[in-house]
Amino acid sequence: MSTDSSSQSTDPTHDTGDGDDRPNVVVVVMDTARAKETVPAASEHTPTLASLADSGTEFTQAYTSSPWTLPSHVSLFTGLYTAAHGAHGGHTYLDADHETLPEAFQSAGYETVGISNNCWITGEFGFDRGFESFRKGWQYLQSDVDTGAIVRAHGVSERLTALKEQLTAGNPAVTLANVAYERYLCRDNGAERTTQWIDDWLSQRETRGDHRPFFLFCNYIEPHIEYDPPQIYAEQFLSDEELTEAAQLRQDPRAFDVGEYDLTDRECELLRGLYQAELAYVDAQIEVVRKSLQAADQWENTIFVVLGDHGENIGEYGFFGHQYNLHETVVHVPLIITGGPFDDGGKYREYVQLLDLVPTLLDTTEISASALAMQAQGQSFHPDSTATPRQAVYAEHIQPQPTVESLEARFGEIPDRVRAFDRTLRSIRTDGSTYIRGSDGSRWLYLAGDEHHNRRTDRPTLAARLDTQLDGWLGTVERDRTTQTAVDMSAATEQRLADLGYI
Repeated sequence: MSTDSSSQSTDPTHDTGDGDDRPNVVVVVMDTARAKETVPAASEHTPTLASLADSGTEFTQAYTSSPWTLPSHVSLFTGLYTAAHGAHGGHTYLDADHETLPEAFQSAGYETVGISNNCWITGEFGFDRGFESFRKGWQYLQSDVDTGAIVRAHGVSERLTALKEQLTAGNPAVTLANVAYERYLCRDNGAERTTQWIDDWLSQRETRGDHRPFFLFCNYIEPHIEYDPPQIYAEQFLSDEELTEAAQLRQDPRAFDVGEYDLTDRECELLRGLYQAELAYVDAQIEVVRKSLQAADQWENTIFVVLGDHGENIGEYGFFGHQYNLHETVVHVPLIITGGPFDDGGKYREYVQLLDLVPTLLDTTEISASALAMQAQGQSFHPDSTATPRQAVYAEHIQPQPTVESLEARFGEIPDRVRAFDRTLRSIRTDGSTYIRGSDGSRWLYLAGDEHHNRRTDRPTLAARLDTQLDGWLGTVERDRTTQTAVDMSAATEQRLADLGYI
C-alpha cells in the first residue's frame, strides 16, 4: 500500500505552504541503460541526455552496485550495498527496517510520487514505502488485479480461462479496461502513458493548490528485453531489411544461457540496433518530461537526475541479458544531474556509485534525515562535499536470478558452464584494473580496457592486493542478513518477470 503522507512527520524548519522554495527532486531510471551507448551522451542518438549533460553534470564513471533491478533499486533507495540491505535472488524484498529516500522526503514535507514500469519495483516487493502515490505504469486504471496472465495467455481458451479468474478477483470493469489497454492500446511498455500521466499530474498540482516541493521517481523499462522499439526510432539504427531480420530473432536470455539457441555476430548487432532504438525512445520521453516541468514553471527549481539502474550484455562475453556476471557492460551506467549546484558542472570523471545519490540528494536539499544519513554507506558527491573522491567502486551479485535449479526445471539438463553460475560474485574496479571473485574460488583480473583476458596468473601481486582490498571493503559494509526469503508473488507478476528473463 502507498503511504499516506498524513502519517508522516514533517520537518518543522521548513514552510510547506506557498513560501516553500526548496528544490523539487526528479529521479528518472532508464532501466537497463548501459554506459556503452550512453556515456558520454551523444546528441546524434540521445539528444536529451546530451542536452542535460551540457547544461548539468555528467558522471562518466558511475557504477551500480548490482547488475539487476531489485538489488540495484534497493541500493538506490537506501544507500546500502547488497551485502548490507540483503535484497537479492534469495530475498526479493526491500525490508521495512531500512530507511528509504522517499520516506525522508515525505517526512520533510515533500509530495512523493512514484511510477514504475518494472514489476520488481512495486509495493509487492516493498518499494511503495514513503510514496504518497505509487503507480504501476502498465495499468490504465490502478488495480491490485494484474492483467498480465490474460494478455500473455496463449490461445482463446487459455485467455478466456484467465479472464474469468481475474474478473472475479476485482472490479470487472477496471480489469476489462486494463486488458483492453495493455493488449490493444498500449504501444510500448508504459512509457508514453507514464509521460502523459506526469504531465497531467504537474498541471493538476497548480489547480489543486499544492505548493509543496515534490520528489518524483520514475522507471522507464523500454530498454529491457524484449527490445521492441517504435518503428520511427528503430529506423534510425536499422535498415528496412535489417528490421525485418531483427523482428524474427529470438529474445530469450535464459534459453540462450543454457545453449538452447545461439546468436551470430550479425544477429547481436541487429539486437543492439533495437536496443539503441529503445534508448532513443526513452530519451525522447525524458525530453517531454522536461518540457512538462518547464510548462508547469518547475524546471528552474528542480534537481533532475537521469540514470541507468544496471547495464546489459548483448552477446558480449558470451552473455545475453544482465545476469550471472559483473562485467563492465552490466555495472557501468549513465548518470546525469542538472539543477542547483550541478548546473554547468561539465564532466565529472571520478568514480561514483549510484548508492552515493542518497547522501548527495540529502546534502543538495538540506533535508535533515539523520537515520537515513547514518544508515547510508555511500558518500556525497555534492560539489561542496569534502569527501575524498573514490579510488575504487564495488559490485555484488549475491545469488543468481533465476537460480540454477529453476533453469533445470525449465530446460532439463543444463551445461556445466551454467551450473557454475550458482555462486556469489564480488568485484572491485580501480583506474588500472578490475578484479572479480567468485565464492566457488574463481578469480579474474582484467587490466584497464580489456575484460577479455584474465591476467590473474600473470599479475599475482596485483591480484593479491585487490583481493585484500575487496576483503577490507566487505568487512566495512557486510551485515548479518542470512535469511533467504523470496516473496510469494502473484502468478501475474511471476509471468511478467518470466517475460523479462528473470524466471
